[in-house]
This record gives sequence, structure tokens and C-alpha cells, in this order.
Amino acid sequence: MTNISRFRLKVIPVLLFILLQAGFVTAQHQKLIKKVDSLQNKITGRIGFQVRLLETCDDLGYNQQRHFVMQSVFKFPIAVMLLDEADHGRFSLDQQIFIAKSSLHKTVSKLYEKYPEGNVTVPLMEILGDMLIYSDNNACDIIIGLLGGEKKITDYLHAHGIIDMNIKYNEARMHSAWKNQYANWCTTAAQIKLLKMIFDQSILDKESNTLLRSLMRETYVAPKRIRYLLPRATPVEHRSGTSATDANGMSAATNDVGIITLPDGRHLAIAIFLMDSFENAEKRDAIIAEIAKAAFDEFSK
Repeated sequence: MTNISRFRLKVIPVLLFILLQAGFVTAQHQKLIKKVDSLQNKITGRIGFQVRLLETCDDLGYNQQRHFVMQSVFKFPIAVMLLDEADHGRFSLDQQIFIAKSSLHKTVSKLYEKYPEGNVTVPLMEILGDMLIYSDNNACDIIIGLLGGEKKITDYLHAHGIIDMNIKYNEARMHSAWKNQYANWCTTAAQIKLLKMIFDQSILDKESNTLLRSLMRETYVAPKRIRYLLPRATPVEHRSGTSATDANGMSAATNDVGIITLPDGRHLAIAIFLMDSFENAEKRDAIIAEIAKAAFDEFSK
């Protein structure tokens, strides 16, 4: 028997095994996609979904290239840029930031609750924490200002390969006109790519990376979305986003993006968006929860 024949005898079974495994995974993925598709067919609005097993990059998506309204999901990439700037010495999380009364508006804001009269000096770390944990809109706009504005943040993301993500308006301007929120868009694929870069520690220093993920794990905003149907002790690091509802009963954005730790210790990056839906808030949350649970169950096998 020639060496080539021996090589073929060794390689062919391995290739067959890989192909059989790929077929099995594809079949499983189709089951999950059918679940999402069945939910899509029962509701108004457009679902965007992507999930990736971060240790293997095994992933699948549904409308993953469509542009979806981010709303407060954009606080995640904003936090990434701030921490990257801190890693490069341009900011310190211990530095004191003066907050004028004019910077604090009556909106979703822990800062406003604590300092309604403004004109206070607080550590940058407090502002960052309030933005990520409590989805503080005032804190978000303060950080956007420190970073040089929305275009600077978008340019930063594009420079790091996150092309399909655009931030044009801060919180105040986004809420000043209904149409403005549509200018702050992303694809689910872009969100998964950024989550993967954080998981791989390819942008931030280890300490900043750990801090970001711990803050995203602490938030309990939108508790009935990704984490709601998962086993109680499941670690979830996430950032949600929610729009108002217009006079016709339409909600532009109900979102949740994050990393789930599976029972075996592996990690699942997940991004779920529901755009332009006429369902009530409970139904919109339930759709995200069902998709997250279906993904968790499949990748936990």
C-alpha cells in the first residue's frame, strides 16, 4: 500500500465525522431558526437575532444584516470606548467630573435622582456605573460629551471593524424627535462581533474588560428579557434598549444584547431585537425571553 493510500484511509473517516457533525449542528440550528420564524409569523414588527458560541464561533442568525434601532443598547459600545480611552491614559475612572445643573434632565437617570440640583463633582466611575447598571440617560450624554461627540464614537467603532453600527444622536437629541432614533442603528452581527472582541479581550486591558462585564452583569433593567426564562443562577451580562410607544401603539425598539454563561462554563453571545412592533410591552419582552431560552437550551446540549 502506498503512502498516499494510507493517508486517504486515515483522512476519509475524519472528514466523514466532521461532515456528519456539521449536518447534525445544521439540523439543530434549523430547529432554532424555525422557532424564531414561528414567533415572527405570530407578531407584528421585525425580529433580529444572532447567537454565537464564543469558544467555537458556532453561530446562526435571523435578519442579522438588517438595520435595527439600538436605543440604550448603544450604551454598551459607548462604555467600551470610554474604557479604551482610560486604558490609554486619556481618562481615569477616579477623576472628578463636574456635572452642571443644565446637564441633568428629568429622564431615566440615577444621577438626577441623587443630585436633582446638579452642580456637583462626582467620579467618572460613578457616571459609568450609572449608565450601564441603571441605563442612565444623563450619564450617557455626559460620557458622549467627554468622548468628543457621537461621530467620534462611530469613527472609533468603524476603526475597530464594527462597521454596521452608527451613533448619530445622544439621548437628549434622540428623544427630541421620533425619527431620530432610527439614525442610531446596528445589525445583530455587529453586536455579536463587539461582544466577541470583549470576550477575547482584544480591545480592552484585562482590568477594564473585567469591569465592563461585571457592570453588565449587575444590571437588572429589563429583567423579563434574556434572563427571564433561564435557570435562576445563570450568569447574564447584558445591555437592553427600549423605545417609547407612539400614538398608534407602535414601539420602535425592544432589545437585549449580552453574554450568557452556559451550565458547562462555555459562553453564548446573543443579540435579540424587535423593531416597529404593535405588541404590548409584556408580549415584546416574552418574545425575547422565548428566543433566549430556546438558544440556551440548544447550545447547552
